Amino acid sequence: MAARLDVKKTYKLFIGGKFPRSESGRSLPAKSARGEHLDNYSHASRKDFREAVVAARSAADGWSRATAYNRGQILYRAAEIMQNRARELATEISRSTGERAAAANREVTAAIDRLVHYAGWTDKYQPIFGSVNPVASPHFNFTTPEPMGVVVVLAPDQPSLVALVALTASVILSGNTAILIASGPSPLPAVTFSEILANSDLPGGVVNLLTGPRAELLSHIAGHMDVNAIVDGTGEAETAAKLQAGMAVNLKRYTNHSLAAAEWLTAKAENPYWILDTVEFKTAWHPIGL
Repeated sequence: MAARLDVKKTYKLFIGGKFPRSESGRSLPAKSARGEHLDNYSHASRKDFREAVVAARSAADGWSRATAYNRGQILYRAAEIMQNRARELATEISRSTGERAAAANREVTAAIDRLVHYAGWTDKYQPIFGSVNPVASPHFNFTTPEPMGVVVVLAPDQPSLVALVALTASVILSGNTAILIASGPSPLPAVTFSEILANSDLPGGVVNLLTGPRAELLSHIAGHMDVNAIVDGTGEAETAAKLQAGMAVNLKRYTNHSLAAAEWLTAKAENPYWILDTVEFKTAWHPIGL
């Protein structure tokens, strides 16, 4: 009997709620820790990045206007779906990184917990971090944190799932939209996470995911005029330097949210002050008695 060839899956990008291939037509082999060919994934191009920015900008107004309660329910729904697909996610982590099943399960559980944690902050970050200010005139004066807009999130290479989830949730809970740059060597868990988001109630374009070598996109991420902020979780000094050098012209906000690999499984990845790095504080005056 002839040997049967295994049909390899090609994981797509996630842009605007859809799963297109890279416009370049390029794909890369996803390798295991032992060098085995697992599947294929799309090699995002500069044009794919531009398309992701357009999708994120188009979704920004509607997502930022959604109620805090609604955003929290959507994030919680995504956590429910992650729970239902936990075994699949753990398998993706194990075969991509070589981690044992127990370690992969711990990472998936932590990722679910991060989503639930940040879902609870959607209706709390404004009253906690906002203020009513005393003023020397007959007015009410309120300062409120509001979303910045389009944020690029660069995930570390390891851990490939929980870090991406924590960084994403802390950005979008306030009403920002995001373009995620997945782990370079282990992108498959990130793409499976995007499939989960697509099956939740998250509007298309709120989260967009690109895979492939991030070094090719750094100058375009830093230089794109319709990106408001960058959250860098890579922990790589060279990446940080390239991003900050490219942002010197357009003055995007850059934030380093990197942690040691083991720390992504701890409470350090549930930092509510991360939320403040992608919001702007706006002040409103209102006359007393009107």
